[in-house]
Amino acid sequence: MNSKVAVVTGAGSGIGRAVAVELAGAGWSLVLVGRRAEKLEETAALAPDAACRVLRADVSREEDVERVFGAVPGRLDLLFNNAGTFGPGGVPFEELSYKAWRHVVDTNLNGAFLCARSAFRMMKSQDPRGGRIINNGSISAHTPRPRSAPYTATKHALTGLTKSLALDGRSYGIAVSQIDIGNAATDMTDRMRQGVLQANGEVAVEPVMDVADVARTVRHMAELPLEANMQFVTVLATGMPYAGRG
Repeated sequence: MNSKVAVVTGAGSGIGRAVAVELAGAGWSLVLVGRRAEKLEETAALAPDAACRVLRADVSREEDVERVFGAVPGRLDLLFNNAGTFGPGGVPFEELSYKAWRHVVDTNLNGAFLCARSAFRMMKSQDPRGGRIINNGSISAHTPRPRSAPYTATKHALTGLTKSLALDGRSYGIAVSQIDIGNAATDMTDRMRQGVLQANGEVAVEPVMDVADVARTVRHMAELPLEANMQFVTVLATGMPYAGRG
């Protein structure tokens, strides 16, 4: 792997897969991380000319994360901290189990922390020093959907993590940013096209956007010089009910 190296978590599907393919097309070498090896292999097959390494791991497990970053060849230029889960959508808050809450927190927040910590350590000690971490937030980091307390809470927390790491990374040449995405067309958002619960209690179909547009945005963020940082970027389907009151 002689080009710039990126670790992409949650690379087996959706936004992670799209970003991995986009970076590969731009000449990046990739470490693809996810829980399902067969899905990671499918992603690698979409970038046959790129240097890809597939590593099965659960980002909520500290030993898995340390194994992943210990296997990164040489220098680390980018972490796309993307792995996440929405959790049990549609469950009333008072019926939400602690197990379900913990699963979302362990994946979305603790997993992001563990990966960012390992990346930070590498970027601080490598020569030349520095690198970039891009956290995948959500428009739920700003405004919640009904019955989404675990997901919304973790995405709000991720914004705090991004701000703290951006501050702590300054003196080491580590740029940390967050992309907040709304309704990219993936398997995870397929329900948007079927109709989802709105704040007024109605169920409505929502517009989606091409996930490739998200991937191109991430690549632009990733390829900025380390002296520049798009710290917070929001990319969303133009017609989705978010701005204003719907």
